[in-house]
Amino acid sequence: MVDSRIEKLAKLSVHYSVDVKPKEKVLIQGNVQAFPLMHEIYKECLLSDAYPFIMPQLDTAYTFFKYAKEHQLTYVSPFEKFLIENIDVRISVFCEPNPKRLTNIDPARTRIFAAARNEISAIFYKRVAEGKLKWTALPYPINAQAQEAAMALEEYEDFVYGSCLVDKENPIAEWKKIHKQQEKICDFLNKTSEIHIVGEDTDLTFNVKGRRWINCSGKENMPDGEVFTAPVENSVNGTIRFTFPGLVFGREVEDIRLTFKEGKVVKASAEKGDELLQQVHKIEGADRVGEAAIGTNYAITKFTKNMLFDEKMGGTIHMALGNSYPESGGLNKSPIHWDILKDMKKDGEIYADGKLFYKNGKFLI
Repeated sequence: MVDSRIEKLAKLSVHYSVDVKPKEKVLIQGNVQAFPLMHEIYKECLLSDAYPFIMPQLDTAYTFFKYAKEHQLTYVSPFEKFLIENIDVRISVFCEPNPKRLTNIDPARTRIFAAARNEISAIFYKRVAEGKLKWTALPYPINAQAQEAAMALEEYEDFVYGSCLVDKENPIAEWKKIHKQQEKICDFLNKTSEIHIVGEDTDLTFNVKGRRWINCSGKENMPDGEVFTAPVENSVNGTIRFTFPGLVFGREVEDIRLTFKEGKVVKASAEKGDELLQQVHKIEGADRVGEAAIGTNYAITKFTKNMLFDEKMGGTIHMALGNSYPESGGLNKSPIHWDILKDMKKDGEIYADGKLFYKNGKFLI
């Protein structure tokens, strides 16, 4: 029998996160190890009178990045472009059989690959902003990621399903309740102009006038729980130290410190993975902040090395280098969107137009 929590997660994604309608073309993507969840999603889409199709993914990334010539690294399949231009819904199921598989790959190769995908990224975000493409990403727990999170598989399953609230009797009702709570925060922030973040080795300011704070309550990511915006592109100034490892291209970059001047990174260093950090900054648009966000999911209490969970952790903030989400009003374009996380539970403060509204990981409004 299928775990009832898998059934609930499938229903939550289809009927709440993307709200699949009859005759919509739905792409379901994910590693073959996630097939139990993908199958339930497929079934729910059929019951919704949609047109679902599954595109299973095999673990071939290492082989590709090891042997591909430069013309292969930069090649973008016309079939992939056609899909992004024509589907109505994309549901991505994440499970990573080997999170460390690209550790020994030259970072320059992954940078070349990412840069070549700028057109695909631009099409995707444009269609999302226009309301022509709905998307969601959700997890499927497997042993490899349980090990990364230092948990037994059963413990990790409880963590995953609990963070998505599918351990509750009515998960959709729970997420709707969270949406109302977070809307109050967004309403407050949408009336402000300058954000000032203070914390461990951090003193950073940026302007958000004319930008929109987005209420993330399960409509695109699952689990969810954050509010985010895009800083005005030339307004970020100061320094920030990220207290959790940055995860990019299957590798960890530790103790990242960034200094900004008029929106651009002017100094960057990392205790571990500095070479990769410098390569990322060479990607178009990756030297600017595309997103600034505050995590609100206090059911996520542990760093798991999976940003689908970690960026939502209550008591943290994260910033993304690279592409902005158009719905927030951001203008920065990049083929990469790299979220990096900072703990705010100790001596962390955030001010909006000089007013303290967040302290030590908690909202004061």
